[in-house]
Amino acid sequence: MPDPPALPRLAVTMGDPSGVGPEVVAAVWGHPCVWSACRPIVFGDAALLARAATLRGLPTKCRPAGTPEEAFQIASPEVMPCVAGESLDGRAIQPGVVTAATGEAAYQAVVAAARLALDGGCEGLVTAPLSKSALHAAGRDYPGHTELLAELCGVDDFAMMLYLPREFAPKTRAGLGVIHTTLHTSMRGAIDALSEESIFQKCRLAHQAAIAYGVPAPRIGVAALNPHAGEGGLFGDEEQRLIAPAVEAARRAGVDASGPHPVDTLMGRAVEGEFDAVVAMYHDQGHIALKLLGMHGAVNVTLGLPIVRTSVAHGTAPDKAWRGVAQTSGMLSAIDYAGRLAAHRAG
Repeated sequence: MPDPPALPRLAVTMGDPSGVGPEVVAAVWGHPCVWSACRPIVFGDAALLARAATLRGLPTKCRPAGTPEEAFQIASPEVMPCVAGESLDGRAIQPGVVTAATGEAAYQAVVAAARLALDGGCEGLVTAPLSKSALHAAGRDYPGHTELLAELCGVDDFAMMLYLPREFAPKTRAGLGVIHTTLHTSMRGAIDALSEESIFQKCRLAHQAAIAYGVPAPRIGVAALNPHAGEGGLFGDEEQRLIAPAVEAARRAGVDASGPHPVDTLMGRAVEGEFDAVVAMYHDQGHIALKLLGMHGAVNVTLGLPIVRTSVAHGTAPDKAWRGVAQTSGMLSAIDYAGRLAAHRAG
């Protein structure tokens, strides 16, 4: 009998040190779901992660590792190897307080983990939340992980997908993904940024993502922008001018897309199993609905990258930081889904 395939190697980043990232990483480290999905290492400060493990009352040993190769050799459910980037003075970190130091540390962890994946040193990365304000304080002018990773990977055609595992949407074939046409921008900026081409690209990415996860002939529901899908032009013409032509172009390209559908009913139809993925027009249109359905189980996935990347769907939660109360189910879901995606890519 052939040996079972090796579990994918994943790099996990600690997120912003002043938020809940170090805590949720430490809290899930020894969980059986993690070790049945992957072989993980952590990019982050060992002393800080040890402090987080102590906060949760865990016996995990957090050990510095000089290289990722060394880290993978010593990683176990009892030992968390930490590949350090930017050095930190743990005593200077205040829960929920944005500083340039925490922003730079979070940035360096993401960059190092992404480069390891790009070089083939691991099969994917899972990121804890970072603070956009802290990034900017550090002089790193990115709206978030998605745009930073797209630049590191050298891609222009990318998107954020929030994925809801099937246990939260049992009538779907393999869970539900929501892909965002525009992302971290103002409402005015989002509307101005919409184009037939961008909507078409997101339909194609949604189709490819579902195929990659093993969904045959995925069905893509495309959201309208305006109330009642514009009501025939009475409430705006974006549906007729941009969205419908993009849907038709997607169909000509072999994507089973339909719409534009009024968004107040679209998500209900999707969670009932009518669609495998939804293309939203802007950030909150997709986020609010999906997080109402399963806030702590949703997974953030970056589509269009040459590497696997997932994350929790929540932020740094400064009101909960370093209090020992942070939810861990999102990190467990993110690690599990990254492991599945990486294994599926490997084949």
